[in-house]
Amino acid sequence: MHKEELVALHQFMYTIKENFEKENPSASFSEYESLKVKPTQVHKSKMEHKHAIFVLGQEIANAMKDIEPSASKRIAERMHELALKTEKEIDEEEPENIRFR
Repeated sequence: MHKEELVALHQFMYTIKENFEKENPSASFSEYESLKVKPTQVHKSKMEHKHAIFVLGQEIANAMKDIEPSASKRIAERMHELALKTEKEIDEEEPENIRFR
């Protein structure tokens, strides 16, 4: 997937997050927020956006647990696995850079 497509997907998922926050103010997106990678920050790397998408997907799935508990648990687990994998790829890709969160 090209960076522009990832950024567009990130924006779409961010909109879903905002809708969940309006409907359920107790929904937590703290791990995503701690990344400090927003879809509007196009200067961030492709891998950073990819990682943010997986973390956000995991937290959206966790927020869905009240609606569909069984399916959202599997989705959250898979998104978590993908987020960890992508985080490792970021670390391998940028070993000389210091990452700030």
